[in-house]
Amino acid sequence: QVQLVESGGGLVQAGGSLRLSCAASGSIFSIERMGWYRQAPGKQRELVAIITSGGNTNYADSVKGRFTISRDNAKNTMYLQMNSLKPEDTAVYYCNLGFYSGIFREVWGQGTLVTVSS
Repeated sequence: QVQLVESGGGLVQAGGSLRLSCAASGSIFSIERMGWYRQAPGKQRELVAIITSGGNTNYADSVKGRFTISRDNAKNTMYLQMNSLKPEDTAVYYCNLGFYSGIFREVWGQGTLVTVSS
């Protein structure tokens, strides 16, 4: 069974940086996509960044040029590097993994809180 464990959230001042990590464990045979989502207080969960198996990336307009999604295949870990953070980035961030292990499966991390102070 595949599980995702997130880390790296915390409190940071506006203009600062954080790197979120999402470590995957279990049997993963073919990754379709990896993504980061976030949910701010009182708002819907939204896509922040996604990377496909082909290496294509897509970012929310609000984070383009500031956030970078990446992965370390050897460690089965995905990352979200967040620079020039703004108070509007405050949210619980969730990693998501879509993959094939016999059939297509999708799992979510537990979420990690990012708070950006002004």
